Amino acid sequence: MSAPATIPTEHNEATNARILAVSEDKIQGFVRFPFQAIAEHSGLPLEVVLERIRAMLEAGVIRRVRQTLLANKLAEGALVAWAIKDELLDKAFEFMSKEDPFSGHVVVRSTDRNMTGGGFKLWTTLKVPQGESLEEHANALVRLTGADEFVLMPAKGIFALGVGHVRRKELEPGDRADAPAKMMTTAGAELTPEEWNVLIALKGELAPDEICEDPWKGRAAKAGVDFETFCSIAEGLDKKQVIGRFSTFLEHVKPSAAGVKVTKFNGLFHWRVPEGMQERAGSEVGRHHIMTHCYWREGGPRFGNVNIMGVVHGTDKAWMLEHKAAIDKHLADVGIPVLYDNVFWGGRSEIKPSEIDPAVYRQWHTKWAGKERIIG
Repeated sequence: MSAPATIPTEHNEATNARILAVSEDKIQGFVRFPFQAIAEHSGLPLEVVLERIRAMLEAGVIRRVRQTLLANKLAEGALVAWAIKDELLDKAFEFMSKEDPFSGHVVVRSTDRNMTGGGFKLWTTLKVPQGESLEEHANALVRLTGADEFVLMPAKGIFALGVGHVRRKELEPGDRADAPAKMMTTAGAELTPEEWNVLIALKGELAPDEICEDPWKGRAAKAGVDFETFCSIAEGLDKKQVIGRFSTFLEHVKPSAAGVKVTKFNGLFHWRVPEGMQERAGSEVGRHHIMTHCYWREGGPRFGNVNIMGVVHGTDKAWMLEHKAAIDKHLADVGIPVLYDNVFWGGRSEIKPSEIDPAVYRQWHTKWAGKERIIG
């Protein structure tokens, strides 16, 4: 269903941009009335916020509205680079994006020149429930897709994790926080069955009819608990640091019906800094507002032993490289040598949340057990 023609739905329309500057990544943690919080922060009436978000969702400008989780606390996760033959690349992309709920961001990447790791053209994020094996799942994907090789790069530390495409459009190269970013760890959290029950009900995407003043009442009913109990457990999960932000995710890859794109490029920036300086370097990179994601990941010899990785989005490639140059200069200014760097540019991509439900994991492996390569 499309939104009424009288309601503007493009992300860059003034009122929508005002809402999105807040709703993309400014509502942190669990909030009982998230749309009211968006209204208060944007200075707009609640009715306008609900109408516009619902319209943008129905028009496909907003891809999904959901409470995010800090899945690194709930599941084993890694960035995965896949070496796969060109003739299998598109079908492997389709399989991982459509048939594997544990592969999240699925992106075809390339480099501007022939550099270390350039043969790894398919990049995904992968999460499996606590106690399960990332390598086991990746090997199952090798068997099913015909990939030749994969490199798992789990996060050792997280320095930036957000979106905010609309508000980042106005950033100047070098814009950064007053202090270095604090590193978040990836240590897992233990949840009770009651907490898992609420978490599973909480994490699903909101349908258009759930874009309302009190979206969690229906989710409480789904979890089989009253509203107060649902919110109390969710707030406890927040204190355990497993709740991320409440977010409206823009469709930032595909153009809208009118042909407007939120971003045109995404760059995966790689830096190698001396051993022992990873946490400090990540904190200095992550303080730059342009970084939507920034991690300490060990790339290993396949990727020049890089150890700091981050993602930047934009509509102009040169502008994005200006931001990288500003970060490079800042690292030099604070005495952190860059021994090697590279940029992997994103092309075709599909972005979806990774599943973390243990029951879904078991069902998936039962379904695909014993099957050999199914694409090609």
